[in-house]
Amino acid sequence: MKKSNFVAMILGTIGGILFALGMCMTLIPEWNASRPGVVMAVIGAVVLLVMVLVWRKMENKALIKVSGKTIGAVLIGIIGALGLGIGMCMTMVWSMMIPGIIVGIIGIVALLCLIPVVKGLK
Repeated sequence: MKKSNFVAMILGTIGGILFALGMCMTLIPEWNASRPGVVMAVIGAVVLLVMVLVWRKMENKALIKVSGKTIGAVLIGIIGALGLGIGMCMTMVWSMMIPGIIVGIIGIVALLCLIPVVKGLK
């Protein structure tokens, strides 16, 4: 395993755990930890962003160019992930089975749309 991949794996794991735990703290009302959850989720997101920058630097790759296509792909990814997450919350937490499944499928379709947007069709 290359050192860059190992560093990315460690930082990705730490950032993902912090982000996931922060989201749980924010969204589970029984924990009563909404504000600390937001802080922890933001710290996790920052660690994940740093992971991308460190990995690209270690691989001698150029920084990501900000273009309309990049911004669009990020927005589609955010909307798809939120749709999938909201659909899961609707089915598991709020007991809204059929609407939750529909929202989750819409989120999955949005995430699948990322493939042709990023890689293109040949």
